[in-house]
Amino acid sequence: MAASTTFAEDELGRKWDKCLTDVVLKMGGGLAVGTLMSLLFFKRKSWPVILGTGFGIGMAYANCERSINNSLCEPTAKSANKEKK
Repeated sequence: MAASTTFAEDELGRKWDKCLTDVVLKMGGGLAVGTLMSLLFFKRKSWPVILGTGFGIGMAYANCERSINNSLCEPTAKSANKEKK
């Protein structure tokens, strides 16, 4: 059997796909929570909806940034050996 090779572009593409999915889910969750809070507690004001959506997008952005930076900054074998010494 041939060993399957994973290209860096494919890995980055998968991470972007996960990020976009995460943005949609977290933004939708923030929108839903904000709408619920607005309807139940804040006399139908719009700021809880905007705040909840912003929190969702911000959380997704932080997750994506961490995920992509970790894949770009993975230590190589040589640098890992230098750190051990």
